[in-house]
Amino acid sequence: MTVAVLDREQAAAPDPMLTRPFRIVRRIAEVDGCFTLHLRAEDGSPFAYRPGQFNMLYVFGVGEVAISISGDCRDLTTLVHTVREVGTVTKAMAKLKPGDVIGVRGPFGTPWPIEESYGNDILFVTGTIGLAPLRPLIYEVLHRREHFGKVVLCYGSRGLHDILYEKLLHQWRGRFDMQVHVTAHSAPAGYRGRVGSVAGLVKIARFDPEHTTAYVCRSETMTRPAVQALHDRGVTSERIYVTLERNMKCAVGFCGHCQMGSSFMCKDGPVYRYDTIESIFSLREL
Repeated sequence: MTVAVLDREQAAAPDPMLTRPFRIVRRIAEVDGCFTLHLRAEDGSPFAYRPGQFNMLYVFGVGEVAISISGDCRDLTTLVHTVREVGTVTKAMAKLKPGDVIGVRGPFGTPWPIEESYGNDILFVTGTIGLAPLRPLIYEVLHRREHFGKVVLCYGSRGLHDILYEKLLHQWRGRFDMQVHVTAHSAPAGYRGRVGSVAGLVKIARFDPEHTTAYVCRSETMTRPAVQALHDRGVTSERIYVTLERNMKCAVGFCGHCQMGSSFMCKDGPVYRYDTIESIFSLREL
C-alpha cells in the first residue's frame, strides 16, 4: 500500500473528537426502560464500524454517553443503538423522537474478533440488554455462516417481561443452522420454558468444547459464573472473549475514567480475550 493511499484513508477517517450530526429516522420502544434509535448522517455519508465497537452519543445541551452499536455493520447508511435509561443523558435521549438530531463521535474500541474463530463452533452467552452489543457479531457470523461449525446462543433474562429483541430471537430459533436457548430467572406458574441461569444453559448446550470460541456479553458480576461454566465444559480462557464496562468520557484514552490496571477500556477494550485480563478480573475491587 502506498503512502498516498494511506494518506487518503487517514483523511477519510472521522476525527474522533469531532461530533457529527445524525438525524433520528426511527425510534423503537423495546422492553421497559430500553429503546432503539435508528440514525442517519445529516450529510448522507456512510458510517463504517465493526461488531463490538461503540459510539459517544451527544444530546445537545445535556451531555455525552458511550453506547454500543447494535445494528448490522454491513448497513453503512443506518446507525443503530439500543439504549437503557439509567442516567441524565440517556433519560434525555429517551425523550427524543424521529426528526430530532443527535451528535455522534466514533466508532471507538476493539471489536469482536471473527476470522480467528473460523472452523470453530461459536457460542454466544448473554442476557437482557447484553444482547444489544452482541447482535452485530451474531449478524456477521450468520453472514459468514459457512465458516463455522455449530452456532449457539444462550440468552437469559430476569423475567418474561424483559426479553430483548424477542421477535428476532424467534426468527433465529426458526433457522436450521442455529441453536437458541432462552431462560428466565423467574416466571409465572404454568410457564413451560426454561427457568434458571444462563450458566445453566451453557451446561446443556451442544458444542465441541475443544473447538469452540465463546463470546460473553454480560455485566461483570454475571460474567464470572458464565466463564466458570465455560471452564467447567472445557473451553479454555484463550478461546473466551468478554466485554467490560467502565464510565467512559473521552473514548480516546486521555481522561483515565475507564482505566483498569494498565488497560484503558475505551482503547484496549471493551472486548478482551479472557486470558489477558483473568488475573485482574478476579479482583473484586481495583
